[in-house]
Amino acid sequence: MAKLDASQVAEMLAEYGRRSALRGGNPYRSKAYIRAAENLGALAEALERIVDEGRLREIPGVGDAIADIITKIHRTGTHPSLEKLREEVPEGVLEMLSIPGLRAEKVLKLHKELGINSIEELEAAAKQDRLKPVKGLGWALQRKILQGIEIRRTSKGSRHIHRAAALLDVAKKNLARSDAGLTRISDAGDFRRGSELVSKLAVVAQSARLKDGPTVVKNGDLSVHLTDRKRYGITQLLATGSGDHLDELRKVAKNKGLEITEDGVLRGKKMIAAESEAEIYKALGLQFIEPELREGLGEVALAAADKLPKLVTDKDIRGILHAHTNRSDGVNTLEQMAEATRKRGYEYFGVADHSRSAHYAGGLSMEEIAEQQVEADRLNETYGGKFRIFKGIESDILPDGSLDYPDDVLRRFDFVVASVHGQFRKEKKEQTERILRAVANPFVTILGHMTGRQLLRRPGYDVDIENILRSCAKHHVAVEINANPWRLDLDWRWHGRALELGCMMSVNPDAHSTSEIDLTHWGVEMARKGGVPADRVINAMGLPAFVAWLEHRDRQSESAHGVSVRHARRRQRPSPGSQPAKRIGRPRMLPAARSGRL
Repeated sequence: MAKLDASQVAEMLAEYGRRSALRGGNPYRSKAYIRAAENLGALAEALERIVDEGRLREIPGVGDAIADIITKIHRTGTHPSLEKLREEVPEGVLEMLSIPGLRAEKVLKLHKELGINSIEELEAAAKQDRLKPVKGLGWALQRKILQGIEIRRTSKGSRHIHRAAALLDVAKKNLARSDAGLTRISDAGDFRRGSELVSKLAVVAQSARLKDGPTVVKNGDLSVHLTDRKRYGITQLLATGSGDHLDELRKVAKNKGLEITEDGVLRGKKMIAAESEAEIYKALGLQFIEPELREGLGEVALAAADKLPKLVTDKDIRGILHAHTNRSDGVNTLEQMAEATRKRGYEYFGVADHSRSAHYAGGLSMEEIAEQQVEADRLNETYGGKFRIFKGIESDILPDGSLDYPDDVLRRFDFVVASVHGQFRKEKKEQTERILRAVANPFVTILGHMTGRQLLRRPGYDVDIENILRSCAKHHVAVEINANPWRLDLDWRWHGRALELGCMMSVNPDAHSTSEIDLTHWGVEMARKGGVPADRVINAMGLPAFVAWLEHRDRQSESAHGVSVRHARRRQRPSPGSQPAKRIGRPRMLPAARSGRL
């Protein structure tokens, strides 16, 4: 029998992992199988060659045990343990594991106690209220299942952007060391466009052996667009998309007597541009359009009028706001978080641990606030004005819209992030009014993760975003772009409207460890996709400018509300010679992003 290729083996290895989860036992083992299968599915080399050369362990997540399983499946088309697992539950039961929020033990219970064998049967049972009477299931799970089925239906095949990044990095390394002679290997598809969920993995690679023009080689989940030096730009443009953007470019070309083909931009039979994207846009009479903007949402018209914004970049971010320490639910101390931020080249760090209502996250008591602020003052003395810790809090927005500390406590903070962390299912009007009241609070500086969504897990709560944005602009409250790849909230589709209304934005990692500081990159990607320039991002301000902005908004709040917002302690002013931030590259796969912990 023919040996299985990487995509076929990956599919069976993932099945092995899911069936192992249904069997019970160590949950990390089944997750390891599934993660290794994802990496295998993006393999850019022939699996047979990697197996023969004993290089399976070079694939991330593949150790000795998984390598043995892969080898067995590759050579025989199956595995004895997998065949035994297949006898225990039908395929349809296995598919139920793909429903967000539905754990293996619940799937097994649904199968054994209600005889449910497929997603279709499960959806029907949930709609008929057949789950509620069963002990251990109930109404809450029934609602969650219906919600999860809808998420699965609308996002099937998608993966979080940080996960796509990891898979593409593995694929590019494989291609670079293959014997195909490939160079200039770059990202393409919806990942290059900065989509929060990536449906297809794609790269562009230059080949010296190309014979019949650009071509696409598919290997499992990965599409490799092969091209040559002279047509690299047009291949990259077409492989990046989006379809709507390319359709608009073709209309522009047609109006100018040009044609866009896989060989380049042509006038008749004469090649006008093909080697780089920059020269293609120039040939069309357009500003260069950054990949993140290429969605067919008016960017071509703006480019024709030379009115595209200069998008914020990683190197524009000068400070980190909204990060947690081990005083609440973080991993590292305040000093460790501040030092990690400083060593990355940032100018300031804004600690924002959870507030006292967040019992589940170790929210800070009054005493703990005082202790942390004393520690911040001590550390700031050691920095000599060259770096600054800002004393903040992530204060829970209570059900009635108030915050969970009195004014005399809120006044002690340099900034306050106000966030909803509970009672997500309020009616739209009530939930909106709850947030509006918080935004109107004179002590609130930033509105955190406005809709509370968790990608591929739960939708955001139902709120009037337009109304909230108007209120943020009115009360000078910055709108957070939460950079955790499970959130990426506020959605980039609202960024343009926020800017139109006069909102400032804040790109925040919501970091719970030193490594998660690098999640900021994904927030920048979303800001870019939303058309946000650096001058509309508060933490793209240098240290002196950020201090001035805080003081200015404090004065505005005091004037509007007739209350004293600023705390009594003298603000430490930074040294005017503070250094710009270093450019931060794409982050590694991070602990919280891997687990989905927020």
